[in-house]
Amino acid sequence: MASLNRVLLIGNLTKDPELRYTPQGTAVVNLRLAVNRKYRDKSQEMKEDTCFLTVVVWDKQAETCNQYLHKGSPVFIEGRLQSRSWEDNAGQKRSVVEVRAERVQFLSAGTNAGTNKEHAPAVEDAPPDALTETAWPDENEERSHNG
Repeated sequence: MASLNRVLLIGNLTKDPELRYTPQGTAVVNLRLAVNRKYRDKSQEMKEDTCFLTVVVWDKQAETCNQYLHKGSPVFIEGRLQSRSWEDNAGQKRSVVEVRAERVQFLSAGTNAGTNKEHAPAVEDAPPDALTETAWPDENEERSHNG
């Protein structure tokens, strides 16, 4: 059976990027993204919905995002959904679904007032096979197939 895991998002960061490094030295940054949707309800009244997501960016692209993005920055994200699970300090099983960015395009131009982060062009992510040092499970692990 065919499958597709593709995400395209445009939104704004709700906080500054959170850069960290794996024990092997690979950069990874979390971007907190708000994506708005406007629609009309059954009574034709305009409504607005906001979806808050975590976008995970790896390698050189992570460092570039950390350097140039900040709270409020508009971005276009191309990537895929990725789930991971772990056990917290209290021994409880936890899981989360995140967006694994393959491309981040900065949508604002120029320097934003009050910050030292300037505009830079998008940086393409490294090929998936180059990301062997990750804290997340490999995408080929635990793949479910509908029969």
